[in-house]
Amino acid sequence: MPPSPSKNLSPALPPPLTQSSLLPSISTPEPPPNGGLQAWTQVLSSHLCVFNSFGYINSFGIFQQYYSTTLALPPSTISWIGSLQILLVYFIGTFSGRALDAGYYRLVLFCGLVLQLVGVFMTSLSSEYWHLLLTQGLCQGLGDGLIFCPAVANTATYFSSRRTMAISCVACGGATGGMVFPAIAGTLLGKLGFPWTVRVMGFVMLFNAVCILSLARPRLGKKSLGPAPLVEWRAFGELTYLLYVVSMFFAFVGVWVAYFYVRPFSRTILHVSDSTSFNLILLINGVGIPGRLVPALIADKYVGPINVFIPTLFLAGVLLFSWAAVNSASGIMIFTIFYGFFGAGVQSLLQAGLASLNTDPKKAGVRIGMGFSVVGIASLLGGPIGGALVQKADGRYLGTQMFAGACLVVGSVVLVGARVVGTGGMWGVKM
Repeated sequence: MPPSPSKNLSPALPPPLTQSSLLPSISTPEPPPNGGLQAWTQVLSSHLCVFNSFGYINSFGIFQQYYSTTLALPPSTISWIGSLQILLVYFIGTFSGRALDAGYYRLVLFCGLVLQLVGVFMTSLSSEYWHLLLTQGLCQGLGDGLIFCPAVANTATYFSSRRTMAISCVACGGATGGMVFPAIAGTLLGKLGFPWTVRVMGFVMLFNAVCILSLARPRLGKKSLGPAPLVEWRAFGELTYLLYVVSMFFAFVGVWVAYFYVRPFSRTILHVSDSTSFNLILLINGVGIPGRLVPALIADKYVGPINVFIPTLFLAGVLLFSWAAVNSASGIMIFTIFYGFFGAGVQSLLQAGLASLNTDPKKAGVRIGMGFSVVGIASLLGGPIGGALVQKADGRYLGTQMFAGACLVVGSVVLVGARVVGTGGMWGVKM
C-alpha cells in the first residue's frame, strides 16, 4: 500500500539559487512618499540645480551671437563652447549619479556648485576664445555635470506614481533660468558691458547655490545601499534600455541646434532687430514651461512617459524641417513658440523615460547617469556640425535645418522600437 502523504517525512528541498539570492542581504527601502513637504522641497532644490545649469546653457544663443561678433569667429567654432558644456553636463552623469547612490549627494552638489561659480566669474574676466572654452565650456560644464544627474535621480527616488510630473517640474528650471539669464543680458549688456553682466548672472547662481544646499536631502542614505559598480554594464544588455539610449543619441544631436542658432538665423537671414532676436531666446525658453508640464501631466495620468515621448520627438523633428520655410519676423516667432514647446518636452521626457526604465531605486543614479553620458556625446556634436553646415553653405541654414530635423525623426523611429520591445508589441500598455 503506498505511503500516506501525511507520513512523508522527506525534508522539503530548498528553493533554487538565483543571482539575487547570492547577493548580500540589503534592507529594502520604504516606498517613496509621492508627495509631502520633504518630497516637493527636493523638487524645488533640484529645479534650482537645473536653473543654474541648463538655464544658462539654454541661453547660449545670446553668447553665440555676441562671441561671433566680438571675436570674429565662425559659428561652428563658437558653438564648441556651448557643446562642451552640454557634453559635460550629461557625460559626467555616470559618475555623479553613482555618487548619489553611494550616499554623497550633498558633497557632490557642493563641489559642482563651487565649480559653476568659479566658471561663471572667470568667464567675466575672459577676453580670448580659449579663455571662454576653459571657463564657460570646461569649468562650468564640470560643475553642471556634478549637480544635474544627482538632482534628477534624487527627485526620482521620492516619487513613483507622479514621477514624470515631478521630474518635469525639475526640468522647468531650464526654462526659468533660460528666461532670467537672457533678460539679464538684454537689460545690462549695453549698460554695464560683458564682464559685469556675467557677474550679475554669477550672483544669481550664488543665491541659488545657497538655497540648494539648504534644501537638498537624499532619501536613500548609505545604509540603504549595497555594493554597486561605477557603471551598470548589464543595463545595455536590456534591449529596451539600449534602444532608448540609441534613440536619445539621435535626438540630442539635433535638439539643441535651434537653441544655438535661432538668434543668429534671425539676425543674419531675416535681419530682425537686436531686441527682437533677444526676445526669441526668452520666448523659446518661456514656452518651455508648459512644454515640460503638459506632456508630463498626460504621461502620469494616461499613457506613460515613453508613449508621450514618441509623438513629441517626431513633431519636434517636423518643426525643424518647417524652419526652412520661415522667411519673416512673424514666421520665426511662430516657429520659436512651437519648437520651444516640443523641444522642451524632448528635454524633460528624456529624464522621465530613463527613470521609468529603472525599477531599482538603489541604481537610479548610475542607470540615469549612463543614459546621460551617451546623450552628452550626442550633444557635443550637434552645435558644431550645424555651424559647419552653415559655414559650408556660405551662411545659409537649409542644411543645418534638414540635418537637425532628420536626427529627431530618426530618433522617434528608434524610440518606437524601444516601446515595441518593452511592451511586447502591445499598443494599449502604459509605458
